[in-house]
Amino acid sequence: MESRVLSGAATISGLVRLRKPVRDTVYFAPARPIGAVGEGGNLIWGRQLRPALILESYPVIGLTTGKREILRPTMASTSSPAEGSDSAGDAKVGFFDKYPALVTGFFFFMWYFLNVIFNILNKKIYNYFPYPYFVSVIHLLVGVVYCLISWAVGLPKRAPIDSNLLKLLIPVAVCHALGHVTSNVSFAAVAVSFTHTIKALEPFFNAAASQFILGQSIPITLWLSLAPVVLGVSMASLTELSFNWTGFISAMISNISFTYRSIYSKKAMTDMDSTNVYAYISIIALIVCIPPAAIVEGPQLLKHGFSDAIAKVGLTKFVSDLFWVGMFYHLYNQLATNTLERVAPLTHAVGNVLKRVFVIGFSILVFGNKISTQTGIGTGIAIAGVAMYSFIKAKMEEEKQQLKSA
Repeated sequence: MESRVLSGAATISGLVRLRKPVRDTVYFAPARPIGAVGEGGNLIWGRQLRPALILESYPVIGLTTGKREILRPTMASTSSPAEGSDSAGDAKVGFFDKYPALVTGFFFFMWYFLNVIFNILNKKIYNYFPYPYFVSVIHLLVGVVYCLISWAVGLPKRAPIDSNLLKLLIPVAVCHALGHVTSNVSFAAVAVSFTHTIKALEPFFNAAASQFILGQSIPITLWLSLAPVVLGVSMASLTELSFNWTGFISAMISNISFTYRSIYSKKAMTDMDSTNVYAYISIIALIVCIPPAAIVEGPQLLKHGFSDAIAKVGLTKFVSDLFWVGMFYHLYNQLATNTLERVAPLTHAVGNVLKRVFVIGFSILVFGNKISTQTGIGTGIAIAGVAMYSFIKAKMEEEKQQLKSA
């Protein structure tokens, strides 16, 4: 009898020991994906989340000192080798991270190159096919097709859009469409160099809109830096050999449109990446541009526009020119945005001024445009004023960022 009691006690004692929590074990609540996650891993818009971020919002059920177990991503681990390595030293450094200056220089080169090629090819098309509304639609159409194909193959992954974001992007896209069409009307009417000289006034309109529409205080130094821009454009306009009011007024409307685009863009700030934002803006702008192109130029195109162009250069060259000018337009705009993400505002501002100098210079060389001495001096003064304005503006933005981070 006594032995049975002892054996029963031993059994109960064993059960108690079995129920005692084992040390050196970590218990976590099951992790579930956050946000819009596709099958096969914790991915949000193509970006892999760290396990710590996924588990932060869950309480720890049991945690004791001792050996530490590390959770690793399983199905999504192949997309980020650095996340799955045991130490940072094992992570392989890619070419883009190893030579950032070289990559940034390549971005600038391609931005300039594509912009110059676009402007030259665009003007050559207008020399035998003077229909800027239709050509503007082709620019956007080729870019939209490019974006749709990129989304289809997942480079980049398409970001979802809701009605609220759509309402914010529509004003931006409408201003983008209007500015794009009027720029092309000016390109078709006057020399490329003259259009870009007029478009150098865009900072003046930006400053005026910030001061009188947004109510922001513009320092006197910025206003003074814009004086050479106004003076230079005036000098260039008075003696421009290709001057006509259609080209001049269209370029001015383009400046105003892009100014309002900047205003609405600030109101439509979003966490969506720039590639997807530009794709959505291009789609909306294309829809906006089609009706006026059909109304203004449609009858002329059907009557003799297409037939005259094909008779001059042939069907193959006509179609290929339209395709490539649209591709160059989309790529140079996308590269300009990507370059801005890689460099400081001051660097990008200086690069943008130099880009305009390159375009004006190459267009004069390629098309052999004759310019008067006064036009050349006025263009130089305007570009210098834009450079001064961009430098001051970028320095102000950098100081604001430093104050916010301090």
